[in-house]
Amino acid sequence: MDRPEPSTAIDPELLEQAARLGLDIGGMSERDLRLRLRKLDPAGAEGRARRWAEENAEAIRAHNEAIRRRGSFGDQFRRW
Repeated sequence: MDRPEPSTAIDPELLEQAARLGLDIGGMSERDLRLRLRKLDPAGAEGRARRWAEENAEAIRAHNEAIRRRGSFGDQFRRW
């Protein structure tokens, strides 16, 4: 019996950018695609990173505040 291929989801924005650039993405993982697009279209990668930071700013602030109040996981075990 043949096993089905595992399905992986790639960020649709990455797929759109690859299509605009005429990039063949066959067999690429999302990580490989991100690396390739960063080289081919650095402005696009910077834009995605900026949007991600804006969309997640509240969670990042909350996380940083929690670390400030309670410290990092495992701080009590550090000897340095």
